[in-house]
Amino acid sequence: MQGTMGRRSNHSISHGVPVVAVCLAALLLSNALIYLYLDSLYQTDEQLVSSHVGCVPQHFKMATMKNCNPWLQCSQINAEVHKLKLIGQGAVKEVYLAEWRGQEVALSKLSSLDYLEDFLHGLSMLQALQGPQVVQLLGFCLEDHTLVTEHHPLGPLLNLDGVLAQEQYQQHNKWQTRLRLATDYVFILHYLHNSPAGRRVMCDSNSLEKTLSQFLLTSDFHLVVNDLDALPEADPSRGLLVKCGHRELTGDFVAPEQLWPFRNEGKLFSDDLMPEYDEKTDIWKIPDVAWFLMGKVPGGDVVHFHLFQIHKECKMEDPKLRPSALDVLKVYKSVYSSMVQDHAGFRDML
Repeated sequence: MQGTMGRRSNHSISHGVPVVAVCLAALLLSNALIYLYLDSLYQTDEQLVSSHVGCVPQHFKMATMKNCNPWLQCSQINAEVHKLKLIGQGAVKEVYLAEWRGQEVALSKLSSLDYLEDFLHGLSMLQALQGPQVVQLLGFCLEDHTLVTEHHPLGPLLNLDGVLAQEQYQQHNKWQTRLRLATDYVFILHYLHNSPAGRRVMCDSNSLEKTLSQFLLTSDFHLVVNDLDALPEADPSRGLLVKCGHRELTGDFVAPEQLWPFRNEGKLFSDDLMPEYDEKTDIWKIPDVAWFLMGKVPGGDVVHFHLFQIHKECKMEDPKLRPSALDVLKVYKSVYSSMVQDHAGFRDML
């Protein structure tokens, strides 16, 4: 009897061990797939610098195109790009929905010669920073002060809640999509702070609304930065710092070093006496942008909990104590990865 029971016990153990091994292998494989997926979402810096559509410099290819096309020049823009309607207007540019060879594009025209320098700066940044996180440049005409970029129908990031409220997009209104957008935002800051054109500061971001309007939502719910008209270079090692405009900035959204330091002494603002600063002003604004992007979705409170410490560091009064965009990006990616794994594990348990 004991011999029979022993054989049965050994037999069951011999079957149990492979089952456990298979389960462990499956778990490891699922983790590996998750990490591969995350890596596909967030490419390396080297990939950012190269064209995301596989074209050589000064060429473009939109999703519906088979081949790359050279940037459009004045003659082509005047003959082939047709304005349809005004879709945006700022101090520097008027933006029109336009059509080029049956495809919708965005045509931007200088609003006033008073802002010609800003327009040319924005164009030079578009040329220098082409990559997957920057809106795709299709061409420009210096004679007419126009430029053509890829059109993203979902519009500015400022419209996020309105877009996600639409029936066809409601399935995207979840913490995964929103955290991915927040990660895209930090990823873009990291790219701008380490770009081929030097360390660039997002100066056109003195309010939450203005900051959100600088980015466009893509059809697959990622972000591209669109407005680069105010992107000065900062390099403290060369004594190169910035001031975002020549007027006094106020409010809690801008970083403390952007505020007039003598406001409590009753001294009137003077641009000449206003201290300069660097890219850490962008870091200060990350928590406020992330708070908007996360919205009020199930799981959002868990995301905020995991991001609490890094966001606290972003809000340090001393800019030197704030993390870099890369530091923040690593935390965001880690939180996304761990929450995806936890969510997958919970689903498997069910």
